[in-house]
Amino acid sequence: MRPSAPFSTLLSSLHTGQSAVISGLDAQNELYLRLTAMGLRIGKQVQLLRSAAFSGPLHVRVGTTDIMLRKSEAARVQVVPVDSVAGA
Repeated sequence: MRPSAPFSTLLSSLHTGQSAVISGLDAQNELYLRLTAMGLRIGKQVQLLRSAAFSGPLHVRVGTTDIMLRKSEAARVQVVPVDSVAGA
């Protein structure tokens, strides 16, 4: 795990429509490899498109790719909201 940036939060806690930049991945080797294979890498911009009810999966856009993530997986992705990055 790399140190997180100031004003960081978790991908799972973003609001619908909010964009952020990935600042860290707090995952064991297998999950880390799976997340990076889907394009979730430090420095990439992501946008939360939808979140399902009852702690269901999150619909996330990374670049031009849309993926679905379990909320527990999204809770392993540290992000800095885009408005925090611009204000820094």
